[in-house]
Amino acid sequence: MGIIGVVAALTLPNLNSSTGEKEKVAKVKKIYSNIEDALGRAQAVYGPISEWFQNDNNDSAVTKRFAERMIEFMKVSKDCGFNSGCFTSGKYSYLPYTGQISAGTDINASNNYYKVILSDGTSMAFSNPGYIDTNNNDTLSDFTIEFDIDGPNRGSYILGKDVFTMPIDVRKNSIELDDWFITECVDTGTFCLYWVIMNDNMDYTKIDSNGKCKNNSSIVLDGVSNITCK
Repeated sequence: MGIIGVVAALTLPNLNSSTGEKEKVAKVKKIYSNIEDALGRAQAVYGPISEWFQNDNNDSAVTKRFAERMIEFMKVSKDCGFNSGCFTSGKYSYLPYTGQISAGTDINASNNYYKVILSDGTSMAFSNPGYIDTNNNDTLSDFTIEFDIDGPNRGSYILGKDVFTMPIDVRKNSIELDDWFITECVDTGTFCLYWVIMNDNMDYTKIDSNGKCKNNSSIVLDGVSNITCK
């Protein structure tokens, strides 16, 4: 019995960690699928994204229209608009191996983000980084969707661990997921959504500042020849 207890003590933490990661991967992929579905359905009703903003002439109007047309096809439990209350307060942190402390703005407090909470508890924020002047035919700026799988004021609030960034390419009318996001994830801890979708794991959270897996220093994650620490 004593031996069984020792073995259990050694293996259960790893098992729980693995289970937790699998659940996170599954949730990230589900949210990705929901956004992709909403984007497709919205365009089926309203046409290409680039045609949505003919009557909008400022950042807030453009962001609001994009958000409202997206959430029309998503299950939302709370709509905060540009107000606080749907996202964790403060700036999210970076993963330890990046050597950085905090990133970006306080999404919850910022009036540049249109924020909601989905029925599954996910926090989601929509933003447009640049002004679109459709009256003067200015180039459309891409949109960004930030989401926290743990919801407001829960979880670690770390980019790449429970907070993810999804760029929306207006010119292609689709989610922007490029191959260079893979190296960007292991180099800087950003754009890790693509890693999760493509590699079905979050092993980039298990590396040191040199990209070496903490449980096996002979493996250096690069997203090409090595995509897992196992």
